[in-house]
Amino acid sequence: MPNIQSARKELRKAKKRAALNKLRRENFKDSIKKAIKTPSADTIKAAQKALDKAAKAGVIKKNTASRRLSRLMKKLAKTTK
Repeated sequence: MPNIQSARKELRKAKKRAALNKLRRENFKDSIKKAIKTPSADTIKAAQKALDKAAKAGVIKKNTASRRLSRLMKKLAKTTK
């Protein structure tokens, strides 16, 4: 446990950020799973939005979001054939 006031505040901030990042990470993972399970325009759009939000917030990198979206689209293209 930190003793200095600024370190205590930083610890509180870090906990809040970690919780928010975890929520964003779970959100995009769940939306990807839903899009694979029931491929529709709405679920795909939701997955893309969640990935973009996670990348914008810095939870995942921009190229990682692009790669995941690309692979998702590839899987969905195979299932619709």
